[in-house]
Amino acid sequence: MLNIDLHCHSNVSDGVLPPADVVARAAANGVHVLALTDHDDVAGIAAAQAAADAAGLTLIPGVEISVSWGGQTVHIVGLRIDPQHSVLAAGLADIRRGRIERAHRMSDDLARSGIAGAYEGAYDFAVNKEMVGRTHFARWLVAGGHAPDMRTAFKRFLTRGHPGYVEHEWTSLENAVGWIRASGGMAVVAHPGRYAFNARELHLLLDAFRALGGEGIEVITGSHHPSEYGKFADLARAFGLKASRGADFHAPGEGIDIGRLPALPHYCQPVWQGWPELAAHLSPSLA
Repeated sequence: MLNIDLHCHSNVSDGVLPPADVVARAAANGVHVLALTDHDDVAGIAAAQAAADAAGLTLIPGVEISVSWGGQTVHIVGLRIDPQHSVLAAGLADIRRGRIERAHRMSDDLARSGIAGAYEGAYDFAVNKEMVGRTHFARWLVAGGHAPDMRTAFKRFLTRGHPGYVEHEWTSLENAVGWIRASGGMAVVAHPGRYAFNARELHLLLDAFRALGGEGIEVITGSHHPSEYGKFADLARAFGLKASRGADFHAPGEGIDIGRLPALPHYCQPVWQGWPELAAHLSPSLA
């Protein structure tokens, strides 16, 4: 069975490893096909591609786009995108400008709770200075002794109702799916188990996503408990969506490692079914 991981991050967004090191870690973990899906930026894909070519690993160009829908932030992964496409590039640049403004407001909110210097601290943790985000704030909070670990940092700060959380309007679902499709890619709902939607709201999201041309949903991901895999596999089948698998790797020791997830349930239709990029890893009888 091919080891396919279609969701991971480098230090171009909120991961800690450079793109080439992410690829090297994936190769060491036995991954055959990897998608680099940094938040709202594709600047790491060229370096990742060079590393993948050297390692004999197939790289799928990807991105994870921040969307506002139903009063919450939803993430849409784009797979097999053209990272140079002008429509996608312009849309992502606009989101990154909003990220910096949000980071300053997060810092101001933490300062009102007695935690000063958060923006500067988070900024130091971000390699890509256009991408200062919640994970960088969380790492700074842990380093400063405000929380013992990343999970607690997010639970105590940076989430709705807690210091450091600010409302922010990302792009629309229509824009995100449209940009991905315009660039030749496939749109996938990332980690649906992370959203605080009830069943009706989640169904409305998937209906809207499918109507816009969205094609997939993450079933096996680092954000899902194993008890949830069947639930999201069933939703994929019910809504006519293909199933994806991705660790959502950010850093060694943070969550599930690249390529360490179980296989998709046997009755799912994988997002990668029919991709010509997989042919190099298949025997002639399976290609």
